[in-house]
Amino acid sequence: MECRLDIVAGYKEGKSFVKNLYVGKPFRVVSVGQRKLDNKLYQMTMTSSPGILNGDEYILNIDVEDNAALQLQSQSYQRLFNMDDEATQKLTINIHNNASFAYVPHPVVPHENSNFKSSAAITIGENSQIIISEIITCGRKHSGEVFKLKRFQNLTEIYHQNKLVVKDNVLIQPDLIPISSIGILENYTHQGSFIFFSTKPDTDKVALVETLLETAKKHTNVEIGISVLDGNGFVIRALSQGGEAMYNYFLAAQDLLWEL
Repeated sequence: MECRLDIVAGYKEGKSFVKNLYVGKPFRVVSVGQRKLDNKLYQMTMTSSPGILNGDEYILNIDVEDNAALQLQSQSYQRLFNMDDEATQKLTINIHNNASFAYVPHPVVPHENSNFKSSAAITIGENSQIIISEIITCGRKHSGEVFKLKRFQNLTEIYHQNKLVVKDNVLIQPDLIPISSIGILENYTHQGSFIFFSTKPDTDKVALVETLLETAKKHTNVEIGISVLDGNGFVIRALSQGGEAMYNYFLAAQDLLWEL
């Protein structure tokens, strides 16, 4: 089933607002920024479906116009159910000039025999920034279902001035990759990736990395490493035995970077 969501964030009279919105089943979008003191836009995606099913095709288009700032949130953990074939997701994000976008969703829970392929194609303008992350769990851990999925893949590409500046490909395929071996996940059951990229000339990525490393010390049960990119950004890799600890750290990182 095709499931479509289109959001255009505009900017007018000093405030970001929902300029255009299209939601197809099973999506809903609600505003969650009523108590925020800034003029940025905060939206939460909700769904009436229990999760992503075999044959589902999720298509999400996000457009953040000049000077706008959109933070997209998720409602809960995303479940990937048993699949005979596969399900897909295609995320397209266009961030214009002097704009900001952030998306730090809840963890993904791949059930036994799930097969999911996701891609994110992102373009970013001048003096702008993006924050985007993902957390993948081992499955229904407390039911004894640990890495019983068929395949999970998420490809993220960020373009600036028609040039590919960031490419990140996460692949989990237990029948080909020994998940618990040294150099992979070892004994951890959750892994996460957090990407920050900015075209703002005054962004001090080294200072930000140092601050995020200090912040990680306050979040127990999460191991992180940060790789600085050639451009103005970095990638955080995280390992944990639980999704909540990692998710809370990613939220703390988002809060820090969102104020830039």
